[in-house]
Amino acid sequence: MKKLINDPDQVVSDALAGIAAAHPRLSVDPKNRVITRAAQTRIGKVALVSGGGSGHEPLHGGFVGLGMLDAACPGEVFTSPVPGQMLTAAQSVDGGAGVVFVVKNYTGDVLNFGMAAELAQDEGIAVETVLVDDDVAVRDSTWTAGRRGTGATLFVEKIAGAAAERGASLAEVAAIGRRVNAASRSFAVALTSCTTPAAGRPGFDLPEDEIEVGVGIHGEPGRSREKIRPAKEIVADAMAAILDDQPLSEGEEVLVLVNGLGATPLLELYIVFGEVSSILGARGVRIARSLVGDYVTSLDMAGVSITLCRVNPELLALWDAPVDTPALRWGV
Repeated sequence: MKKLINDPDQVVSDALAGIAAAHPRLSVDPKNRVITRAAQTRIGKVALVSGGGSGHEPLHGGFVGLGMLDAACPGEVFTSPVPGQMLTAAQSVDGGAGVVFVVKNYTGDVLNFGMAAELAQDEGIAVETVLVDDDVAVRDSTWTAGRRGTGATLFVEKIAGAAAERGASLAEVAAIGRRVNAASRSFAVALTSCTTPAAGRPGFDLPEDEIEVGVGIHGEPGRSREKIRPAKEIVADAMAAILDDQPLSEGEEVLVLVNGLGATPLLELYIVFGEVSSILGARGVRIARSLVGDYVTSLDMAGVSITLCRVNPELLALWDAPVDTPALRWGV
């Protein structure tokens, strides 16, 4: 294993120290492992809190800031944060209008955020939960009941965050987040495994000439193992899975995220985006906005995930609203 770390047992603590040093607009609580905006939440504003296992950066800490999250809770690598972290986060950012928890559909996250919501409500904090379950590759895996939450998490956090920034109510912010999730579908392919620092070895064996089709962001198995093929064919299969599950009609508009899993060159991600664009163009579907790069990663895994979100003028306006976070910034 070759990694730029000091101690495999201290990678999250050391990374949090680096985040605090790099981003003065964030406040990092190393004891409770909570990242918040440095400025206090505006009174009457709904707060957004998310989190999950570390190793998926910039998700979630990189999305804390104006127009997105108010707080993020990083767990150990590929391990859910604990309810105490989430409660501390909710208490830290509650502006009196309540808190929306954005939760990826993994068993540990769902259970722990559910417990945290109960604890927060006992403290007088109103909580709504938005569950993200956009991955069409598999259902009921060893990590989840139902679909996994992946790339659509970014869309939910950005659009619901913009609604909260504009003064929407707790119920309205949660409803918008659920609409975004319902309009989103994702599919991922891995070219290599990833190596967790504590394990010191790849999470699964993948021969040089094979790919994992439908992989999860923790390296969970997908639909199948297949031989490596040209990008055009791999993307066509991924898009077929997405569009079979949620067909798009001529004239519709979508957000597109072509997301690297941690070790994929941007050159290759743009090749993938070109294929996605061609497939959507042939159907008369317009790409309204797009992101290409590493946003929801899996440590050092080589591969790509594709996420589409059907949008209308309302959702597109919220996407275009100002955002100022370490990982996303425009309109400010």
